[in-house]
Amino acid sequence: MKLNIVAARDGVQWARDGVRVFFRQPLAMAGLFFMFMAALSLAAFLPLVGGLLALVLVPALTVGLMAAARTADEGRFPMPSTLFIAFRQGPQATRAMLMLGLLYAVAVLLVMGVSALIDGGRFAQLYVNGGGITPEVVTDPQFRVAMWASTLLYLPVSVAFWHAPALVHWHGVAPVKSLFFSLVAVVKNTRAYLLYGLVWMALSFAGGLLLLVLAAVSGSAGIASAGLLPVAMLVASMFFTSLWFTFRDCFSPDDALPATEAP
Repeated sequence: MKLNIVAARDGVQWARDGVRVFFRQPLAMAGLFFMFMAALSLAAFLPLVGGLLALVLVPALTVGLMAAARTADEGRFPMPSTLFIAFRQGPQATRAMLMLGLLYAVAVLLVMGVSALIDGGRFAQLYVNGGGITPEVVTDPQFRVAMWASTLLYLPVSVAFWHAPALVHWHGVAPVKSLFFSLVAVVKNTRAYLLYGLVWMALSFAGGLLLLVLAAVSGSAGIASAGLLPVAMLVASMFFTSLWFTFRDCFSPDDALPATEAP
């Protein structure tokens, strides 16, 4: 395995590839992303351990979405079973992925713990359980400090786990080592990732702006509120599709990666 230093413009290309491949197989990629969200939601509903289990599953299911993007990019249709490919590579690979998921869960819980010390757990409860954000909550100084502190603390967690699931799955890297390699890859390619992030921010903003324009033209504010979730899901689906390309270009295998699924 070799770490590649990519050009800054590759960050834009990753986002373009994500959009391109998503629309090559829109039903499959959107359906798999919905399955991804549904699986995490169902796991979170389990009593006592649900929230922890949902966090543990995030790396493995993210690998499934990346494998689906790879399959679609190769011109094949990604089957629903692709989402769970990380659990079909043998007991040793499954244990490694679950260990990585446990590390991710611990990291997120630590971030939420720090935020709870700031605002008494309101932001952490909103993050874990969901729900609406009221104007009173948003204007609370402690809640805002907790939100920004969590965002800043989660950033290094996100960087460390960005490539880690793919490294564990496709290269057999040990979970702890995969975090180090992922961190180095993102730091070494900071300019590409900054442009990549800016493109997705722009796409998200464009989606929201389009809804506002449609609401203004039609004279109905309900269009904006009704379309917010579908647009957010669409952008998120394309974003997760693009993750495969960030990994593919940042790491070169010693040998060809094994096929995701048989054609």
